Amino acid sequence: MIIISHPSCLEHLSPEGHPECPERIEAIRNQLIASGLEFVISERDAQPATDAQLHAVHDKEYLTSLEGMPPSRGVRTFADDIWMSPHTLTAARHAAGAGPQAVDLVLQGTTKAVFCNVRPPGHHAERARAMGFCFYNNIAIAARYALDQAGINRVAILDFDVHHGNGTQDIFLDEPRVLFCSTFQHPFYPHTDTQPDRPYIVNAPLAATAKGTEFRRAVEQAWLPALENFAPQILFISAGFDAHLLDDMSSVSLVEQDYQWVSATLRDYVDTHPDCKGIVSMLEGGYDLPALGRSVVAHIKGLAKL
Repeated sequence: MIIISHPSCLEHLSPEGHPECPERIEAIRNQLIASGLEFVISERDAQPATDAQLHAVHDKEYLTSLEGMPPSRGVRTFADDIWMSPHTLTAARHAAGAGPQAVDLVLQGTTKAVFCNVRPPGHHAERARAMGFCFYNNIAIAARYALDQAGINRVAILDFDVHHGNGTQDIFLDEPRVLFCSTFQHPFYPHTDTQPDRPYIVNAPLAATAKGTEFRRAVEQAWLPALENFAPQILFISAGFDAHLLDDMSSVSLVEQDYQWVSATLRDYVDTHPDCKGIVSMLEGGYDLPALGRSVVAHIKGLAKL
């Protein structure tokens, strides 16, 4: 098991009190140390995404507009609830570059699972629009990179953030080589079309009152049959932990055991399907810091079979 992160992810700043804050990365690191997992996990520094990797999923005009927006000091708004500081795009480049780096580690056989402890998150970023704290769509960049590698023709993205991964759906809406499965509170932000007429997009909305039982049922009844039929050669996880019981970003009430269960279930899929090379997981949401740290530890234990 390998974790990829980078110090620059602490340098993307938001206004004081904003939920998507640098302390999220530190909360995860501190809980990993407290859990003792640091002794059984290898860590790597993220490499920045290349221009080619960014252009593979985002419009050129959009990327150009981003480059001109960071302030020389302080924090400024770029769009609704999207803030930029002087080092935001450096952090975003490292967050986006962690995915291709993780793909290489999995395809080279170095590890079966990688968790990218990076920010800003990515799954709301559409092809030509920043949304929901996201600038570059990190998981889409990783999946597209994988499809460019020899012998990889099918990948799956599994998204359990409490918000629908509208950006990932937008980017891969007409890409039948990508299976996109998502659980999310509904109706809820970002209020996008969650039932497009595509057999390779499997959305499983959850009511605001949903708990672990409903979440696990959605995974078992919607995700797992789709994976069996699609037979992906690598799994990607948009790992958002804002559906946690203690996270006031939403009303869904998952707990650490639910995150460990879904992670172990996906790892079992890899272990029982020889054509599936491994798992790349990218941090998305999760804003109650203690719950986030514990949930990521549970996620890593599931992925690493600990």
